[in-house]
Amino acid sequence: MSETVEVNDIQRYCDMIGARTQHPLVGVVDFSELPPIRYTIPRRLFGYYAVYLKGNRHTALYYGRSEYDYEEGTLVFIAPGQVAGAEEDGQLRQVKGYVLMFHPDFLRGTSLEQIIKRYSYFSYDTREALHLTERERVVFVECLMRIRDELLHFDEQSKELIIDYIKLTLDYCVRFYDRQFQTRTEANHDILARLEKLLDDYFLSSAPMEQGLPNVQYCADQLCLSTNYLSDLVRKETGISALKHIHCKTLDAAKERLADRSKSVSRIAEELGFSSSSHFTNWFKRMTGRTPHEYRTPI
Repeated sequence: MSETVEVNDIQRYCDMIGARTQHPLVGVVDFSELPPIRYTIPRRLFGYYAVYLKGNRHTALYYGRSEYDYEEGTLVFIAPGQVAGAEEDGQLRQVKGYVLMFHPDFLRGTSLEQIIKRYSYFSYDTREALHLTERERVVFVECLMRIRDELLHFDEQSKELIIDYIKLTLDYCVRFYDRQFQTRTEANHDILARLEKLLDDYFLSSAPMEQGLPNVQYCADQLCLSTNYLSDLVRKETGISALKHIHCKTLDAAKERLADRSKSVSRIAEELGFSSSSHFTNWFKRMTGRTPHEYRTPI
């Protein structure tokens, strides 16, 4: 496996691809304006945020230890600390597409710094990349061109305007992901059905006693999704969080067992994966307003 190279600043990345550095902490690159690029170091540990719009159909990208071949018009989001890169074959390639880059230091003291973590798609798995329509692609590129224009004529107002344009770009991407969620209703319903079966099977097995209560991370791993993507999908489709959904399924399993009066509350707590009977009792009362013993008592 090829080495992973740290790219902590935008200038170093621009030097690697032969692009002009517009600002040490923020930049926009139109790859079609660059000479052909020879990929020799595919994996890079990023020290800044990057949003890539892929323009080539036949250039594979690496994310972590896996390789993905995205369609033209795909957006890929990378956050500081993540590893990504392009296909390594030593050949010269005329790359097409765009990249928006901004360093966390550029956000210091701004309103965007306070909310950047809300853009959960930076933590999606790249199999959950955003596929733009032609109209969305035009909007995205227009936002990038506004940022680049400010970088070319940087003055006292430019930083605030660039921050606003970055936020506008990220907000548009939220809208675009919402559209993608909606247009993938059938696939989303299939994921929800698999989640339901996963939790049903979990509580019917000995897994709770061995591993404890299921959580969002466990479910996401079993469904081969990132936790953020699963959380966003469940909220979009059901109106509640993935954790709340798991709690509701846990509550259903608890009520089913409580109907069997031969089982003690402590035994049920153990079967469901709670750390203790008191933990189960407190959780059940918080969910229903009644203790397990009160639930068993006819009103």
